[in-house]
Amino acid sequence: MGLTSERPWFRFYESNVRRQLQIPQLTLVDVFKQTKLKYPNNPALIFGGKTTTYSEMDTLIERMAKALIKRGVKTGDRISIYMPNSANWVISFFAIQRIGAIVVQTNPLYVESELKALLQDSGAIGIVSIPQLLPRIAPVQKEIGLKLIALDYLSGFSGLAGLGLADNPEYMDLEEQLSDLSLDELESPPFVSNSKDIAVLQYTGGTTGTAKGVMLTHHNLVANAFQAWEWIVGHEGKERILTVLPLFHIYALTACMNFSILSGGAMIILPRFDVDAVLQHINDYEPTFFPGAPTMYVAVINHPKIKDYKVSSIRCCLSGSAPLPKEVAIRFGELTGGRLVEAYGLSEASPATHLNPIFNSRVGSIGVPAPNTDAKIMDLETGQKELPPREIGELVVKGDQVMLGYWQKPEETTAVLKDGWLYTGDIAYKDEDGFFYIVDRKKDMIITGGYNVYPRDVEEVLYTHPAVREAVCAGISNPYWGEMVKAYVVLKEGTSVTEEDILKYCKDKLAVYKIPKMVEFRESLPKTAVGKVLRRYLVDEEREKMLQQEKDATVQVAAGSSQ
Repeated sequence: MGLTSERPWFRFYESNVRRQLQIPQLTLVDVFKQTKLKYPNNPALIFGGKTTTYSEMDTLIERMAKALIKRGVKTGDRISIYMPNSANWVISFFAIQRIGAIVVQTNPLYVESELKALLQDSGAIGIVSIPQLLPRIAPVQKEIGLKLIALDYLSGFSGLAGLGLADNPEYMDLEEQLSDLSLDELESPPFVSNSKDIAVLQYTGGTTGTAKGVMLTHHNLVANAFQAWEWIVGHEGKERILTVLPLFHIYALTACMNFSILSGGAMIILPRFDVDAVLQHINDYEPTFFPGAPTMYVAVINHPKIKDYKVSSIRCCLSGSAPLPKEVAIRFGELTGGRLVEAYGLSEASPATHLNPIFNSRVGSIGVPAPNTDAKIMDLETGQKELPPREIGELVVKGDQVMLGYWQKPEETTAVLKDGWLYTGDIAYKDEDGFFYIVDRKKDMIITGGYNVYPRDVEEVLYTHPAVREAVCAGISNPYWGEMVKAYVVLKEGTSVTEEDILKYCKDKLAVYKIPKMVEFRESLPKTAVGKVLRRYLVDEEREKMLQQEKDATVQVAAGSSQ
């Protein structure tokens, strides 16, 4: 049996995309160094109106690496980056890698309790952040004893002295270190990592809904960058990547940062998604590549003044995190002249495993396996029988980008990694051509605005409310967010609270995207005979409500037109 019959998707690779790549055994630092030597004067970072070349970026990375070593950071230590997108986010990432330490990806929306849990699990000894987040960091620092807190002054803060922290040995002024010329006189630290070493701990709920640190090696991340670069077929040294996806997310880390560094491109960085700022940056800096989530593209195409902006520079966009509506892809292409196609991935695979052909995409499909990637559908009962086309089962994948395992969780690792195959937990099928389709996302996980929300996180907070007897959360279909978090609550007898009370209670205990958009109070929750809440029943119930509302609206319109 030939390769094409075994892997029918090869027939749909575009002519200049190779089926098999020779991935070099490089670290992320090696990749950066190669690009710096090749394109020293190319813009690497564009942020806040300032452009940093690859040569300048190399100097800043070296200074920060030396500063970290002076503070006692060593190979294998874990350092959290806990701040929004910025040029110094990228510099911090590569400085940590430069000394063989490990980056702990940390969502800047995390509240104190979430931050503490992540830092404790990872064993992080330090954190890079901004002064605005100090109220969350300081209590955690006292509890777990962080050795280093490096602060980046994005908003005009007057250094550590202005914060009353000048004499605190745990704190480091990042801007001061990056401008310290005396650090240049120190001997460069020997780089001791190799491609098999862990580069990143990427926290995810994985396939079980319990937060775990995904161990991604340098090879995993370098491989996925090469796979993406092969697929996009870009122009080396000339790409400009709009970086508005949050860099703490694996999608942005690969599709924006690593892709850009590998290709000698420029990252056009925004701290967060604001549609006006995004359109202005597209107009001013002419990005060629715009990785994003469907909600971002929806906001762009529906902007009332979209025609006032020059957006024709965009050549290609990869959409991930949620299903991409056909109408959005078509409209975006009409406005920009570029291609918007859907892709698929997960943290455990760095993340991309499937990509739609740029000029031959299929609506509703996540695409075909990337180069150096195999995929198949296994039966749901045993996970051992491969299924033929059109039969629904679990999607499993294999490739250079698949993780090393879960941090300090061998049993969970064994449950999803079997003979090199990663069991994704996603229910899917493939067609005869080798295009794959997701039927259902990971069990119960809610994807809202591109963020993953695990119901258990929200439910545990709700259960701490003194008036709540039972609570369950589910993802309800929403045209803008994709899904929104809805909470179903049963109150204790004799208590009385409002929806507003519940939402206010959640505000200080959950990241903003996890807070329910709606709360419904019920007498009881639907359950199985053994007492397990039937979450899917609630989702189906909501779907029926929406269908009924649409029918009622249609009847009203028909009645009105007949009068």
